Amino acid sequence: MLKNYLVTIAYDGTDYHGWQVQPNGITVQQAVQDGIERILGKRENITGCSRTDAGVHANEFCFNMRTEKELNPFRFVGAMNAVLPDDIAVKNCVEVPYDFHARYDCTGKEYVYKIWNSPQRNPFCNGRYLHYKKEIDVDMLNSQAQYFCGTHDFQGFCAAKSSVEDTVRTVEYCTVTRNDEEVIFKIKADGFLYNMVRIAVGTLLEISEGKIEKDSLPQIIDSLDRAKAGRTAPPHGLYLNRVFYGK
Repeated sequence: MLKNYLVTIAYDGTDYHGWQVQPNGITVQQAVQDGIERILGKRENITGCSRTDAGVHANEFCFNMRTEKELNPFRFVGAMNAVLPDDIAVKNCVEVPYDFHARYDCTGKEYVYKIWNSPQRNPFCNGRYLHYKKEIDVDMLNSQAQYFCGTHDFQGFCAAKSSVEDTVRTVEYCTVTRNDEEVIFKIKADGFLYNMVRIAVGTLLEISEGKIEKDSLPQIIDSLDRAKAGRTAPPHGLYLNRVFYGK
């Protein structure tokens, strides 16, 4: 009888071509399946909660795995962490109903984007923060970020190559905060479009730079025009931070 397990991991995406298996480079999914094959003796299929891009990190990423093996979740976590690369860690494993789906049963996700806001670079932030030298007015950008909240059609904040038909998403909260030189953009929504968070960050930075007019975000969102939004921020500052499920 097949069992279904929900596994939570964290990873540094620097050396990976995103989550999903692809022919042109090693991915997080491939590395995880390699580990599962070593532990269980079989290359099980796993279903991720999202598709993170190359260079994007995750503090919390979930996948489900259906298998004929009956796992001891605690031992499985330890065994996986013994064989996985140092930049991927398994945090938890629980048995879930057979029909549970890590992607379709997800009720929301929270992303953070990390910026090192200082004229001097920080070597410990290399590959994990966007180094941005100009002073960021956090209070002003936080007020601008509130325009993202609510239910909107975010077609203008989606990469052109996306084939998603429904581009309406509901943003629960969106904040910009500072801790010394660290500036954190945080957003939670019921779902995200391809590059939506990175475009939102890039747009806020262009507001900070005066390239996009302050208080113009409602008009930019309503335009549904990608050309009116700002640049796409680099991937290495982005983290999938939390994944939410129902009961």
